[in-house]
Amino acid sequence: MKTLPHWLARSIGSAVLTPAVLVLLVGVTLWSVERSTAIGATSHPSGVILLTLVAVTLGCAALAWVRPQRVGLSPPHVMLSLGFGGMLLGLLYDFYNAGPARLDSLCAQSAALGFMDSLQLHLQFLPGMHTGMLAGGLLAIPSLRLLRPDCGRYLCSLFAQNLMCSSWMLVGMTAGALWLSRWQVAAGIRNLEGMLGGMFVGMTWGMVVSVALYRGFFTLRNRAHSKKVA
Repeated sequence: MKTLPHWLARSIGSAVLTPAVLVLLVGVTLWSVERSTAIGATSHPSGVILLTLVAVTLGCAALAWVRPQRVGLSPPHVMLSLGFGGMLLGLLYDFYNAGPARLDSLCAQSAALGFMDSLQLHLQFLPGMHTGMLAGGLLAIPSLRLLRPDCGRYLCSLFAQNLMCSSWMLVGMTAGALWLSRWQVAAGIRNLEGMLGGMFVGMTWGMVVSVALYRGFFTLRNRAHSKKVA
């Protein structure tokens, strides 16, 4: 008899439902931030939010292409979903702890910095977002054991691989924030939604890069092994 977690894992189409939920959460979050900030009310951030949603959607589509899964929750989608969840909870903490004005100032400062300086600034003033993302990613290890007990160890529970994915998502968050923040500066726009949207985009594409790298590694290794056997 199948358990409830196993039934959920095999019944939910991760290639469709999970990305849709993630995109919806991103849209609601950015809209809520825009409604909660006085700056957002005068800067017309609709274009930034739309760009973010399109980029996250494309990232989810790329992830489904790199790591196809016909039914059930694929390991990268589980990790990305939990990372998003932790990131959103952390953002809630940072938003109410620092306040929108301080975070908007952070957006303006980081746009003029290099990658490493911007990363340090984000870690200092957005500790909740980064800690939540990393914690959510690590939570994927026991969660995948529960949802997919038949999943191979090298895809699910290898700590080094999980750490690599989390690292790429962390790098992507900073790179995405810099990309959208600088684009806003060039367009004469400045709002908090751009930096946060860039983080969501970068996190998604960071996972895509990570999955593509380790799948490419295994593909090359298998080809080399096949040539030796032949």
